[in-house]
Amino acid sequence: MTAWMRRIFFLGLPIGGIIFGVIALISVMAANAPQPNREAEEPRGLAVFVAEVQREPTRLSVESQGEVRPLSQIDVVPQVSGRLEYVAPNYVEGGFFEEGEVLLRIEEADYQLAVTRAEATVAQARRALESERAQAEIARRDWEDIGEGDPTSLALRQPQLAEARAALAAAEASLQEARLNMSRTEIIAPFDGRVREKAADRGQFVTTGQRLGQIFATDVVQIRLPLSDAELALLSLPVAFSASEGNPGPGARLSANVAGQTREWNGRIARTDSAIDPRTRTLNAIVEVDDPYGEGSDDGFPLAVGMFVEATIEGRQLDNALIAPRAALRGADRVYVANLDGTLSIRTVEVIASEPSRVVLAGGVAEGEYVITSAVRVATEGMRIEAYADGGALLFGGPEASDDDDGDGDDADEDSGEETVASGDRADAEAARADTDAGDRS
Repeated sequence: MTAWMRRIFFLGLPIGGIIFGVIALISVMAANAPQPNREAEEPRGLAVFVAEVQREPTRLSVESQGEVRPLSQIDVVPQVSGRLEYVAPNYVEGGFFEEGEVLLRIEEADYQLAVTRAEATVAQARRALESERAQAEIARRDWEDIGEGDPTSLALRQPQLAEARAALAAAEASLQEARLNMSRTEIIAPFDGRVREKAADRGQFVTTGQRLGQIFATDVVQIRLPLSDAELALLSLPVAFSASEGNPGPGARLSANVAGQTREWNGRIARTDSAIDPRTRTLNAIVEVDDPYGEGSDDGFPLAVGMFVEATIEGRQLDNALIAPRAALRGADRVYVANLDGTLSIRTVEVIASEPSRVVLAGGVAEGEYVITSAVRVATEGMRIEAYADGGALLFGGPEASDDDDGDGDDADEDSGEETVASGDRADAEAARADTDAGDRS
C-alpha cells in the first residue's frame, strides 16, 4: 500500500463512522416512535342539495309562443278605374284612420258625365211612356166607339205600353249604376285601423281590382298558440272549443321585451282551429286581445301586429298537489329522494305538469320528504349522501349531523380540518347544482 492510499484510508475511516452512527440513531428513534391511530374512517357520503316536497293548492299553466296578427285585414282595391286625385294624409304605412274616413278618391268627371247621360235617358223613357199611355187610351176609346167584340191587346197598344215601361226601368237602372260608380270613386275605411302597406299615390291611374295597399283593424288582435294533446288536457280545453258568455275561455298572459323592458298584456282563448296541424300534430288555440292600441295596452305600449310574444295560459285548479323544484325531476318521471338516514332512494313519480321552475306531482313521493336538486352523476339505490339546504346548512347524513344526534354538544370544538372538509363538500354540491341548472337551460 502506497503512502497516498494510506492517507485516504485514515481520512475516510472517521467519516464512515459518523455516517454509520447517524443511520443507527435514526433507526432506533423510528423504532421507539409512537404509532399513529390507524382506525378505519367511515367513507363520507356525496354532498347534495335538497328541497322539501310541499303539498298545496295550485293552478296549472301552459307555456306557448305565437305571433300577433290582426283579426281583420283587407287589401285596398278600387271598384272603378281612373286617376287618383286624392290620397288621405293618414294613408301612409303605419298611419291611423277612423271608420268612414275617405282614404282615396278617383277622379269623378267621367262618372259624373255618365250620370248626366243616364238622367237624360230616363227623361226620354218617361216621355215615351207617357206618350204611349196616351196612345193606348185613345185606342181604347176608339174601339169602344166603333169596334165590335173583344179587342186584341195589339189593338189596345198594350205591347207598346209594356215596352215603354221596360225602357223606363232599364233607363232608371242605368242611372242607378252610373250613380253607384260615381260613389265608388271614393274608397272609405270600413273600420278603425292602421295602414300596413301603401301601393299607390296621387296622380296614378288605377284599374278595377288593382291592389292599392293593405289595412287592418285595431279593435281586436289574435295570437295563434300551438298546443299538444297533453297541454290541452292541462287546460281542460276541448278540441272544438268556442268561447261564449257562459264559458269565456281560459285567460292568457302575454309578454314580450319592448324597448329593453318586459311588457305584459291580458287576453283570453276565443276558439281553437278547425283542424290539427298535420306537420306538428298540434292544435292552435286562438287568443284574442281587445283594443290592443288603447285600453288593452300596457301603460301605453300597444300589442303591435307582428310582435312575437310568450304566452302563459291558465289551466286547471288543483286543490291538493305535490310541488317540487323542476331541478329535482330526472328524465321524464324519476326523482332522487334523500332519506333521513343519509341514503338515496330512486323513485318513479306521477307527473301532472312540468314547468320551468317547478314540477307538479300526483304521487311517488310524500309531503315533507326531501328530493335532491343538485346533479348526481352516478346514482345507486342506498348510496350514502350528505344533504344540505339551499343556504349551505347540513340537514342530515354527515358527521356534523351525527354528532348532533349523539348529543355530544362538541360542534364548536371541531378542528379546522373537519370544517375544511365540510366546506369542500358544500362547494362540490354547489358545482353539481350549477351543472344541473345548466343542463335544464340547455
